[in-house]
Amino acid sequence: MNDSKRDTRVVGIGASAGAMDPLKEFFTRIGSETGLAFVVVQHLDPNHVSYMSEVLARQTGMKVIEATDQARVRANVVYTIPPNKFISLDDGVLRLSEPIKRDGLRLPIDFFFRSLAHDYGADAIAVLLSGGGSDGTLGIREIRGAGGLVIVQNPESAQFDSMIESAIATGLVDFVLPVQEIPAKLLQYVRQVSEQDGAAPQAISAGIDAILELLVNETKSDFR
Repeated sequence: MNDSKRDTRVVGIGASAGAMDPLKEFFTRIGSETGLAFVVVQHLDPNHVSYMSEVLARQTGMKVIEATDQARVRANVVYTIPPNKFISLDDGVLRLSEPIKRDGLRLPIDFFFRSLAHDYGADAIAVLLSGGGSDGTLGIREIRGAGGLVIVQNPESAQFDSMIESAIATGLVDFVLPVQEIPAKLLQYVRQVSEQDGAAPQAISAGIDAILELLVNETKSDFR
């Protein structure tokens, strides 16, 4: 697993049938200066142009663009998946590839979540919204296995809930929330983790100082 301590954390959002309104709600509430990058992986008709980036751009002050191959993720940017492509991360760079079928199914959310877990480790964040089937479930297992965060939409508020229910059944989901509550919880989590990361070096330094002081008192030797 790569070192996940990067300047820009990535939030992967898995979406399928019935997720358009939840996506609009999420980006209306998340704000435009989060310091995060967002990658929206939705099930799309492979034979039709996607207007997802244009739709979401009307909901947020962030820049919203359709992902291109070998683009490095940037903070406060939303990337949407192009039709008939799979998307993944490699050292903070987006990679587009031809779709892969497993048992006759395309599972682009699992594909992206797995790469996110591998690339960002404990810094990986996955959000799963309305959809049918079970895409996202295996990817969520890897996100949690790496120590990342998983938030899913409350199935009672979803137009299609089987994708969410499948994820919840793993027992690995951190929060199950109505869509309007997900942005605040996500930002709270990121803020708390950042504060803990900042406090850790100070705590270590204080501990070392205490040990050295003890050595001075007990051995009369000053190792500082």
